[in-house]
Amino acid sequence: MWFWGILIFIFVIFGLGGLRVINQYEKGVILTFGKYTGTYNPGLRWILIGIQKMMKVDLRITTVDIPRQEAITKDNVPVGINAVVYFKVVRAEDAVLKVENYSYATSQYALAAMRDIVGGVELDTLLTERERVATDIKKVVDTETDPWGIDVTAIKMQDIELPAGMKRAMAAQAETEREKRAIIIKAEGEVRAAENLQKAAEILGAVPGGLSLRTLGTIEKLQPDPSKTVIFALPVEVLEGLKSLSEARKKKE
Repeated sequence: MWFWGILIFIFVIFGLGGLRVINQYEKGVILTFGKYTGTYNPGLRWILIGIQKMMKVDLRITTVDIPRQEAITKDNVPVGINAVVYFKVVRAEDAVLKVENYSYATSQYALAAMRDIVGGVELDTLLTERERVATDIKKVVDTETDPWGIDVTAIKMQDIELPAGMKRAMAAQAETEREKRAIIIKAEGEVRAAENLQKAAEILGAVPGGLSLRTLGTIEKLQPDPSKTVIFALPVEVLEGLKSLSEARKKKE
């Protein structure tokens, strides 16, 4: 009787020891005597202890940081670049069977591809079209890692570090461009002001005594300081305007 009790106990321990829980975001790759025999979906699963082996693979998006790397652009400018790779496993069995460490392999391939792509573009393109360059890197990495069951969702270039001398040169160039734009804007404003003054002068000149009245209006707005003496050089037109006004008043009287 005790023999059957021990046998049942061993069977229960053996059965419970083979239970495995696969989370919703995982899949389990099963090897039986070292040979791939299937992939388990999420849930409570059971394997034969000592005969089968299960390796869980995370299907969520994984983020891998690529540390700062030195690269030389097409126009021979050394730059320091660091980036981030976003990828996920779409075929768990390939990620286990076809590459030893898919996360490390993907990051290393992204690093090599980044150097190659950056080496084929000029500095201006790298700075102004960063997203396009990152997309080109993603396409290369995604194509090469697809046999491993990897889907590269995005590659983001976080920082592009330039040599100190290049930074100073670019800052000086930017300052020159700002000064150039300021001079152009000021000149355009002066041209428009001159055009408006010309139009105003033409309108006032077309009206008899218009310029004289405009001058008198300007004089009226002045509030001289008692401690100062303001001297006006009145043109002949102003005097003629005053004379015309005086004669008009006399006629009315």
